Amino acid sequence: MTCPPTSTAEHLCVLVHGLWGNPNHLNFLRETLQAQHPEDRLHILGAKSNANGHTYDGIEVGGERITNEIEQKIKDLSHDGTKIKRISIVGYSLGGMVARYAIGLLYNNGVFRDIEPVNFTTFATLHLGIRAPKRGYGAQFWNEMGSRTLSTSGQQMFMVDQFRDTGRPLLAIMADRKSIFIKGLRMFKNKSVYANTINDRSVPYFTAGISRTDPFVDLDKVDLNYLPGQDEPVILDPSNPASPRKAKIQERTYYERMSLLSQSARSTLPFYAVMFLILPIGIPTYLVNSIYQTYKSAQRIKLHEGGQAGISLGRYRIPLLEEAQAAQDRVYERLTDSSDKDYLPTPPPERATSSTESLDDVSKLAQKQSKKNDSEFPTLALTEEQFDMIDSLDSLGITKYPVHIHKHRHTHAAIVVRMKKPGFEQGEVVVRHWAQKFEV
Repeated sequence: MTCPPTSTAEHLCVLVHGLWGNPNHLNFLRETLQAQHPEDRLHILGAKSNANGHTYDGIEVGGERITNEIEQKIKDLSHDGTKIKRISIVGYSLGGMVARYAIGLLYNNGVFRDIEPVNFTTFATLHLGIRAPKRGYGAQFWNEMGSRTLSTSGQQMFMVDQFRDTGRPLLAIMADRKSIFIKGLRMFKNKSVYANTINDRSVPYFTAGISRTDPFVDLDKVDLNYLPGQDEPVILDPSNPASPRKAKIQERTYYERMSLLSQSARSTLPFYAVMFLILPIGIPTYLVNSIYQTYKSAQRIKLHEGGQAGISLGRYRIPLLEEAQAAQDRVYERLTDSSDKDYLPTPPPERATSSTESLDDVSKLAQKQSKKNDSEFPTLALTEEQFDMIDSLDSLGITKYPVHIHKHRHTHAAIVVRMKKPGFEQGEVVVRHWAQKFEV
């Protein structure tokens, strides 16, 4: 997974895989990058210390492992006579958050004083968590199941954890403007994210694209604006990915509607037939495996916290306590100055769900957040904390590339071409675009 130590390259690129993943999932990224930039110009490290079940152990533990792996790689290269002068970090899915955590630790450890941070990119990463931004039993069930069946990582991904003594979720701490995570990320010369517009059931567009809106909910109502110069139109223009369709849609006849409905039913029937057969077996299997993985994860975390996993935690834990205390002070200030609303309804506002949550108050808050968004699309029902996270991340100047992969349902895997598979060709367009933008 890495270049030979005899290489004269002074630039190290680190690839961090996602949940349940391993370095092989990012083979296409590595191969495409190597084809664009020869081995004498770029070292590529496929991080492996969080492979497979280790991704259950949480972003903090995973970030500490990756940081240790990066620092060790830099030392090994230096021992072989190669001094690394530039570094780039790429994360996929949960690996993007693990990468952001590692960046904070590298920044605090002084690594960026001697090594220039150049490129930071994420593909389909949950920057705002993956809680469903909706009300209703379906969303509540998804949020509860996800947070309870993925061990520590699940709690952090669904933002139901409390990081150390702060009383706040880890993802919110990582987006705090005064944190080492934001300070470290700010130092990267080029910062970009790639987000699927549709069919990503793992990481929806709003969180991967760090967005208050989702223009792609109803594709019949928008015109997609593609970046020019692509062999196949896939990547949308970051500055104007979609425009509301102004042309009046002609009303279809009854027979046209029935014909379309019939075609849709025929195309989706095999999918639902498979789901009907698999779910009765798949769900119990998933739950049993989750219990086992949670147990194993708890054992690994215990060894890690006890300093018995080969990593000296003293190098990574001390500075974070100061950040946590500062964040704790801020959360107490917020609690004394806010109501107990959990979610901001998408305008027009939903009916208030408690006597303490008046419709007028909700409308005012919705209008306040809508003013921050200069698009023509309605604001999503995110939490106030998530809106703060967006503001903080937007201050970094991240380029956001919406990716419209429509030839395969599993866009979460297709965006990085996790395997060679028919229908994943549009993901190849995405990866080649990233490799061409990669600065050595």
